[in-house]
Amino acid sequence: MKLNYQKILKISERITDFPQEIRYKIDQIKFYWSHFKWPKFWQWKKIGGVLNKKEKIALLIFLILFLGSVSFLIINFYLTHTHFVPARGGKYIEGVIGSPRFINPIYADFSDVDRDLVEILFSGLMKYDNQGQIVPDLAEKVEIKEEGKKFEVYLKPDVFWLDGKKITADDVIFTIKTIQDADYKSPLRMNWLGVKIEKISETAICFTLNKPYSAFLERLTVKIIPKHIWQDISPQNFPLSVFNLNPIGAGAFRLKTLKQSDNGFIQSITLEPNPFYHERKPYLLEVSFVFLDGPQDLIAAFKNGGVDGFSPASLENLSQLELYYKPANAILNLYSFSLPRYFSVFFNLEKSKILTERKIRVALNYGTNKEKILTEILGEKGEIVHSPILPEIYGFSPPKNFYDFNLEKAKEILDEAGFKEAESGQRQKIIKKEPSFKFESRLELGSQGKEVEELQRCLSQEPEVYPEAKITGFFGPETKEAVIRFQEKYYQDILKPWGLKSGTGIVWKTTRPKLNEICQKSEVELIPLKFSLITVEDPLLLGVANLLKNQWKELGVEIEVKSYPEIEKDFIKPRNYEMLLFGESLGVIPDPFPFWHSSQKEEPGLNITRYKNKTADKLLEEGRVSLDPKERAQKYQNFQEILIEDAPCVFLFNPDYLYLVPKKIKEIKEGIIVDPSKRFLDIENWYIKTRRAWK
Repeated sequence: MKLNYQKILKISERITDFPQEIRYKIDQIKFYWSHFKWPKFWQWKKIGGVLNKKEKIALLIFLILFLGSVSFLIINFYLTHTHFVPARGGKYIEGVIGSPRFINPIYADFSDVDRDLVEILFSGLMKYDNQGQIVPDLAEKVEIKEEGKKFEVYLKPDVFWLDGKKITADDVIFTIKTIQDADYKSPLRMNWLGVKIEKISETAICFTLNKPYSAFLERLTVKIIPKHIWQDISPQNFPLSVFNLNPIGAGAFRLKTLKQSDNGFIQSITLEPNPFYHERKPYLLEVSFVFLDGPQDLIAAFKNGGVDGFSPASLENLSQLELYYKPANAILNLYSFSLPRYFSVFFNLEKSKILTERKIRVALNYGTNKEKILTEILGEKGEIVHSPILPEIYGFSPPKNFYDFNLEKAKEILDEAGFKEAESGQRQKIIKKEPSFKFESRLELGSQGKEVEELQRCLSQEPEVYPEAKITGFFGPETKEAVIRFQEKYYQDILKPWGLKSGTGIVWKTTRPKLNEICQKSEVELIPLKFSLITVEDPLLLGVANLLKNQWKELGVEIEVKSYPEIEKDFIKPRNYEMLLFGESLGVIPDPFPFWHSSQKEEPGLNITRYKNKTADKLLEEGRVSLDPKERAQKYQNFQEILIEDAPCVFLFNPDYLYLVPKKIKEIKEGIIVDPSKRFLDIENWYIKTRRAWK
């Protein structure tokens, strides 16, 4: 207040030409401030004795309003200049079906449970982001050289295992060579055959390929294991090592506790943040996995509060949980992830003779109502598929031609293929087989040989014609008499056309056709349009199989559905099926070569239809070596048109991966993931707690 008074004095002294009224006001201000004194504290204490009751109430109201206004301004300023940000804290418990066995990247592909844990506990040179792109993880950069035949990878300078030891090129080389060694029996071995790996420096590695491979970058997402932990363990003891259940990794989390039952079954695993993690430290303080026997156990554990989130094993299970995720006040969020995969009915083109006929395969495609499968079986949670390169995921152009559901057209095609509908409704083809022998020579007294044998055999079928029934191969008097009796028995067809009254005993122009008609009858074969369909014992796939059975029954096609707990060993590897309802998983970089190239027809290849097309082979070969995304896309788009035209399978659908998580868990992002374990690819960003921070 003193400062303002001084300013007024200075202004009034500099400016002398104010009007008289303003000069008067200025003098009043000078007088007031020269006599004003701010009350001392003891004077404020006596204010209660000076003011009357009304004045006290007025002062109190003023003070309340003043303090309220100041508080409001302070709070408003704070709220407008700060925002909520994630804070560390909170725990999450996930329920899964099954139990871990190998928390080890070398073997993790054997089990979904193992894959989930490896995703969280280990890191690779590269990783996927939530947009389905491949980005650096332990690697700082990757240099592609020699037109895609060499990949030089440079590690980040300060990356460590959770035991504090530095990650080096030796760890990377050890991991890949372990996978390549057949003695270790890694399911990843096929991915690394023919790849040479060399050490450039402590933090640099060179991968050399026999020929360019456009999707090799995706191979570098394999998780790395520490050499200093595993190098002294023999291949035979590798699967038995304690480190399979007490892993030393470089992921966002590390193992905290492992709880087992009395019989050794692993009941739960609890993870905590890895203090040596090379990216941002996780917000969640604990992530636990509870291992259960089946879908109903999973649902019961959730309802009892034993688990927070999980992936429903089937849509049937999901329907039991609608009250928990559908209402506005629901406690769960339902997340849907897209995976680069498709399910189809694959035709074994070398097992069933009928399925080698393209018309049959095309008719089955036209007779498949995919929309009904999507609505009735998948509950609209997925996409219809027409092509093996999934345009909606890879951004390719959709196929120009595909098979829309058209029951009448399917029936017409089957009619054209010779499969007619019988009274039973089932289609069948009638094939007349010509007899293996026909009478073609003139036979008479003195003739001999095979035709005479067949003649005698034919005549002996009618005892009244040839009672002697001797098969000698010589045309003697007895045979002649038998021929005469045969000719006279069938007088209308044999003798009358020649104007003869009695038989001649000579087998000639009119006798031969009658002998062929009577004795060498054409065989008729009925080929039913019937197939067996193999699939795994899974509620979703069994539902699809039975729906297809009913749809194709309308075509007159009979399907026998056979399901088994495991089909890899007895059916897929030996290609022991006519039809197979199965799924194929791709990567984020498309490479249909393993599934459709003719070189992959036999185990360990994945061409389960045994499809072969030279033009398609060439496009697949050119596509996988091209590093130009546009050129690669064009090759694969041309390939899809050829494959759809040949119809070696019925493409069906790509189901969404569904994931139920409490609403308290934030920052879970839907998107494209290469496999279900990748739902954890950014788990370090998940959070429960929040705090306010300045903007």
